[in-house]
Amino acid sequence: MKIFKTKKYSILSNILKFSFIFVFALILITPILYTNTVNADTSVTTTINNPLGPTGPQNIPDFIKKVIEIVLTVGVPIIVLAIIYTGFLFVQAQGNSEAITKAKKSLMYVLIGAALLLGAFVIAQAIGATVKDISSTT
Repeated sequence: MKIFKTKKYSILSNILKFSFIFVFALILITPILYTNTVNADTSVTTTINNPLGPTGPQNIPDFIKKVIEIVLTVGVPIIVLAIIYTGFLFVQAQGNSEAITKAKKSLMYVLIGAALLLGAFVIAQAIGATVKDISSTT
């Protein structure tokens, strides 16, 4: 902090040097200033409302199912557009080996992404069915 070494900034230098004291004092004083006295007979009730509304998912598996459905709804059209773009790259290459290599890599990445997206859906469905079977038998 060479900027604060000059006489002009000596106050700022001292503030920075002892700033931990200010922070520590603030930490100690804040609870004292903001304490509330509560009567012994006062009861506090709290409820957590579902942020997705009353018609939204009511438990974690339903929530995960909804999220996966949304991801698939958005992801599948993006995969289709990516495959069309990759086809465009193949047509545009016109025999250029570098461009064909780029198009092949793009197609491979798109297919890997599609496999991950659809694989996640299949795995989630399998886990959900297993959990449902286990919970129904107990």
